[in-house]
Amino acid sequence: MLLGGSINMERNADFLGQYRNISNKLKKRFLKKPNVAEGSKQFGDLSKALKTQECPSYAGLCCLAQARCEQTLANAPGEAHALTEAARNFVDAEQLNVELRCPSFEEHLSAAINCYSHAIRVHMANKQPALAAALSLELGNVLKVLMKPGEAMVHYQRAAELQLQHPLDCLTSLGHVASCKIDTCDYEGALSVLTEMAYLAQERGSLLSNGKLTGAFCDVLARCEITRVLLLMLLQPTPQRIRPEHAQTLEKYAWQTTDDDVTVNCLSADLFLLLQSVVMACQSHDMDSLRSLQVELWPLLSTEQNQLLHLVVQEQSHPSGEL
Repeated sequence: MLLGGSINMERNADFLGQYRNISNKLKKRFLKKPNVAEGSKQFGDLSKALKTQECPSYAGLCCLAQARCEQTLANAPGEAHALTEAARNFVDAEQLNVELRCPSFEEHLSAAINCYSHAIRVHMANKQPALAAALSLELGNVLKVLMKPGEAMVHYQRAAELQLQHPLDCLTSLGHVASCKIDTCDYEGALSVLTEMAYLAQERGSLLSNGKLTGAFCDVLARCEITRVLLLMLLQPTPQRIRPEHAQTLEKYAWQTTDDDVTVNCLSADLFLLLQSVVMACQSHDMDSLRSLQVELWPLLSTEQNQLLHLVVQEQSHPSGEL
């Protein structure tokens, strides 16, 4: 343990010495202009060396210093790149703390969020919304992996707003928002997002395929439809409180025929009939049928949808007020 500690102290001292040397070269001196470009390169090289030595937090600090140099040089792409690398290094440091179960104030995560946010602002200032959206999405993914869905959905929503001109990308980001709302048990919020997604998929998909929904848009609509039905079965809104668009969704499964050919065509015949049976079983509180349907639907649904169906079965088994 002592040997390892001495090695770490030597490594830290070496890093601090190199960092100070580079910083000192960048100080303004009388009749001597500092070479900022060289300083930026040296900070970048030091960052890479520290990352190789598995010191991500120190590597992140060097990337931040490099970003300041690039800002001085008015090199926006270089500044954004350095900020992004700093953010990723701080994420690595945070994940290392989590894996080792080290107590912390999540300072590395806070630093990463600040770096991502700064890089996003730089991209937006340079009219690069696609790059800004990609970083918003990356930050959302980081927060979701770290079990922070409530914070992640804010960044997924931001990504969706920046991707309005790219419908499939926008729908993917909104799908992440819906998943985060489900993870935080905000089922009504998830239902609203999925309804928005369904309208967007139908509208934009129809424009691109001459009125007939195909391909990825059809897949998105199918996911929205299945998840919305399961959420409605879980929430069981009363006729007085149900929104018209949700009542219209349930009507498709209450009758043998439906006028909504677009949605039906995105589902297989078997899946549509099984969903119809689930709605009828829930409305009649037929638990035996519902459990049998759960077994049949299991291989046809996603993990998230199966979890919702499990909650529906639980809710039907123990209605509110009976527990």
